[in-house]
Amino acid sequence: MATNQKISNGFQVNRSLLVGGVALTGIGSVLGAAGAALVCAALFNAGRSWVRSLETPPSALAQRALHEARVASTAGWEAWRAEHGSPN
Repeated sequence: MATNQKISNGFQVNRSLLVGGVALTGIGSVLGAAGAALVCAALFNAGRSWVRSLETPPSALAQRALHEARVASTAGWEAWRAEHGSPN
């Protein structure tokens, strides 16, 4: 058989099957990557349209949460200082 190549101790590999398997695996990988890219694009577009439909933009929500955190931190610090009488 000309398509078989003998590799040590009688182990024979059918090259045509090997090449076919490699080719199908490569094609499958390319199709899988294309499918993953399409899924990511669809999710990205859905997320963008969802953010646009919000009444308050996420940046304003983040600024409000940061302001509230700073106010709470300052209030906690002032309460601690009042309790312990620290001049710092």
